[in-house]
Amino acid sequence: MIPFRSCPADRLLRVAPVLAATLTVIACAALAVSWQPVRADGVLSWRTDLTPKDRARVAKVVKTTGDFSKPERFETMQGGAATSRKLVNRDAFSQFSANLTFKQERDFKLGNALFRKLWVSSPSSTKASDGLGPLYNSRACQNCHLKDGRGRPPGADEIASSMFLRLSVPPRTDAEREAIATKAMMRIPEPTYGGQLQEFAVGDLTPEGHMRIAYEPVAVALNGGETVTLRKPSYTITDLGYGPMDPEAMISPRVTPQMIGLGLLEAIHPGDIIAGADLDDADGDGISGKVSWNRNPDTGEPMIGRFGWKATMPTVHSQAADAFAGDIGIATPSHPDPWGDCTTAQADCRSMPSGIQANLGDTEAPDPVMELVAFYSRNLAVPMRRNVDDRHVLDGKELFHAAGCASCHRPKFVTSREAEQKQFRFQLIWPYTDMLLHDMGEGLADGRPVGDATGREWRTAPLWGSGLTETVNGHTMMLHDGRARNALEAILWHGGEAKAARDAVVAMEPDERAALLRFLESL
Repeated sequence: MIPFRSCPADRLLRVAPVLAATLTVIACAALAVSWQPVRADGVLSWRTDLTPKDRARVAKVVKTTGDFSKPERFETMQGGAATSRKLVNRDAFSQFSANLTFKQERDFKLGNALFRKLWVSSPSSTKASDGLGPLYNSRACQNCHLKDGRGRPPGADEIASSMFLRLSVPPRTDAEREAIATKAMMRIPEPTYGGQLQEFAVGDLTPEGHMRIAYEPVAVALNGGETVTLRKPSYTITDLGYGPMDPEAMISPRVTPQMIGLGLLEAIHPGDIIAGADLDDADGDGISGKVSWNRNPDTGEPMIGRFGWKATMPTVHSQAADAFAGDIGIATPSHPDPWGDCTTAQADCRSMPSGIQANLGDTEAPDPVMELVAFYSRNLAVPMRRNVDDRHVLDGKELFHAAGCASCHRPKFVTSREAEQKQFRFQLIWPYTDMLLHDMGEGLADGRPVGDATGREWRTAPLWGSGLTETVNGHTMMLHDGRARNALEAILWHGGEAKAARDAVVAMEPDERAALLRFLESL
């Protein structure tokens, strides 16, 4: 494993005396992180895309600073040269990569139009827009990814529009277990309702059912006298349209994540992700992130999962194709079935007319559509950071590292020189994620394994842009199911590998927690 820990005790005592005193029983490795990737066989030896000179340069750049008196160089440019410098407003997540060519700007705008397009049921006079469903969660990508930002749970009288339930059952045959082991399948769909609960249907077809959420209050006392009341959700499904679910059915809620910076995350060198994994916690810091291995659905090639709450998708293209099939019911070359997620138990659904037009292609969203939507998704720019030189923000950044948050929310990478898109090559980016799966404890567990992820494991969510969620989406709800109503609640739900960091935040003085939150708001 890579040695990258250090223990700046004098800094801890200066900035967070209560925190330092509380955590004296915890190893120094858990208090601060210095990403200085070195192996016995040389600095960044896995970066075959770099020259020896570049490897040394990159190792120096990605090493965590020990100086929190001022911002780091290029820290405002979270997305490297692709960072958007546009004014901060409701469109902050909808800008294109700043370094695109004129032709690429055109492709981005075409992809944007397709991302916003409302699909209609077949048959329709709008030949290039029919094929919706027959069962679906939304009529357009933009309806789920509102303003290209973060979804939220439905209100008491709403049907979910940017949140849905994943469905699966445990593998029960040798063939199913083999499929999971070889990554031919990431999960076994529920036999009647498939991989996702669809709350809408075309024509006279019956929707699958409706998600209902109930919340239980959970009080957490913080140092300084404050008490925060969390809300613990529970989920039920009502109005099942196709009979009872399998008795072993597992359900897991998902809100739609923000869309910014996806192409840059795709451009992170796989060696950098693998090098950060520590499956057996060999360095004893309590953090044991692991790689989620997938297969490219188009080629069968083994690839690292990078996208989705449990890192179940290896590429932006595969994520988009999966959403077309599962969320909208649109056939693509990767998922050519025109009935989307309808199962063999839903015969009426499978017999509905499709939107395939022979003169347009073999699927409802053929390659030109898919490529443009994927290009758009890759090139939604990360906004420039704000207030990086604010004293409270700098103190909060130091506390973020001191508490151990950066052990999983790794601040920065330098992307591969071999990235497919030129604009993403060799860029210093600040996503605050290690792209790995981590055990987040029983409080956040959904009990539903997917691929390499257990029922307690989640991919480290990137933090860039999280401080603009309220500006873009009008709310501050976080985590995979939106249960956290703000960043502090999200931190307090952390358990498992993140429990020490969570406890450190609980132990902070009120003004220290305020500084930490100020830092997160600047991202």
